[in-house]
Amino acid sequence: MERPHHEIRATYEASTITVYQAYSSELGLPAAREGTFPAAWKRDRMTWIKPSFLWMMYRCGWGAKEGQETVLAVEISRDGFEWALRNACLSSYARGVHPDRATWQRQLKRAPARVQWDPERDLRLRPLPYRSLQLGLSGEAVRRYADEWTVAIRDVTPLAHEIHGLVRSGDLDSAARLLPQERPYPVGDEGFAHLHG
Repeated sequence: MERPHHEIRATYEASTITVYQAYSSELGLPAAREGTFPAAWKRDRMTWIKPSFLWMMYRCGWGAKEGQETVLAVEISRDGFEWALRNACLSSYARGVHPDRATWQRQLKRAPARVQWDPERDLRLRPLPYRSLQLGLSGEAVRRYADEWTVAIRDVTPLAHEIHGLVRSGDLDSAARLLPQERPYPVGDEGFAHLHG
């Protein structure tokens, strides 16, 4: 079955959705241990969350890139995630979505969240012909993410390393069985049309 070009795929429950981030062990390990982001975590900087496990693996090199050695699965409220989507602006200008470039730039400046669509990845981290969501949070959205939306934080670095080991040994079937089960996230077109660039 052919996938839509832009589709949010994620692991989610009735009231929560799991997103991924990778940090240095100095930030990631306390966050997983305490279930909340530590004081050293900067609320005044933009932070990017990714519902796609494999896109996160591509970004952090299976937890091997410097400063991204700890991979976190952050369970957040679906209400919060959808608030961020409703209040997001595309990170780049899209003809047909924005009336003109100047309007897009004004929207981008004001928006507490931004959306970027990047090629989804397969187990070997090669690009696939459909896109995966990245959601950038800043200002109000970062504070809400850290202080209101976050339900649980888990360290999934051992899982990342285990899957990577199976991929390296050529056992893609076993690797695929260990992947988090992601399925299309149900967002209606209403309120989200502005996110399809």
